[in-house]
Amino acid sequence: MDGWTRAEVGVLVRAVSNAPSVHDTMPWVLETRDHRAELYENAARSLPHHDPTGRDRLISCGAALANLRLAVRSLGWRHDVELYPEPRADLVARITTTARQPASADELATYWSMFRRRSYRQPFATTPVTDDEVAGVIAAGSDAGVRLRRVDSAECRPLATLLCYAADVLRADKGYQRELDAWTRRYTRHVGTNGEQARAPERDTLPWAGLVRRGTRLPDVPTLTRRLAAETLFLVVSDTDTATDHVRSGEAMQRAWLTAVTGGLAGAVLTQALHLTEVRSGVIERLGLDGYPQIMLRIGRPKAAVKARQRDVRERLHAPARA
Repeated sequence: MDGWTRAEVGVLVRAVSNAPSVHDTMPWVLETRDHRAELYENAARSLPHHDPTGRDRLISCGAALANLRLAVRSLGWRHDVELYPEPRADLVARITTTARQPASADELATYWSMFRRRSYRQPFATTPVTDDEVAGVIAAGSDAGVRLRRVDSAECRPLATLLCYAADVLRADKGYQRELDAWTRRYTRHVGTNGEQARAPERDTLPWAGLVRRGTRLPDVPTLTRRLAAETLFLVVSDTDTATDHVRSGEAMQRAWLTAVTGGLAGAVLTQALHLTEVRSGVIERLGLDGYPQIMLRIGRPKAAVKARQRDVRERLHAPARA
């Protein structure tokens, strides 16, 4: 079996480069050889204040893996996936094609959705998400050891209390704020200052602000409770809390998010608060979780069409195969 063509490698690289990642760091490297594709964690793109354990970095790699798998299917290949196939810790996943099989219409629709996916950092339209849409998102985001768990209205108050606490802590954390400012400046220099092309404008209050900055306006608990109750909110929960679980959680998040986008919805993720041990423990206790919360995902109907994001070619991280 011949190796990947130049055009096929381009499809794989474009898919991976359109995955969401913490602070848009894109902490991975894709290598291709023969009919294998390997995804490596790039620990050099670490965020010691935001992501001290590297959990978000691996979640980002999981999202990239979800896109990579869709790209392989879009090219008409069945494939096997191995997570951490070798002792070396930076080799996150290896995909090996096995046989030709045309992609289904659903797979192709989900594949094309990755280029329309953007973080929706504003209130959703008031038209509610239907039960069937919720069920479809939950099904897409659930796999062995990982599941999407919807937050119900009675849980919004304790969750709002924890999020307000986390926001207070992070807004006052000077090291965190310096790191956030540094990455924001780096990102702006890299992709330009055109707001519609570079990134969607962020509302400067919770829950719509993706990141708590010095100037973020923090609502009181009752206000945030009402805002959360008006949205469709999920937690990605894993049975255990290993590196493999973090990668699988990123995959689950991305599958769920793309399913929502395919159905005309929009979404955004929140992980920042879960890096505070007391907040993560509080979510487990107060919401009665049987597992570890990795990600919060909010979905809803956009008030206006979400424009496709154009990635700069320099963001498409690809390396030749290792000898």
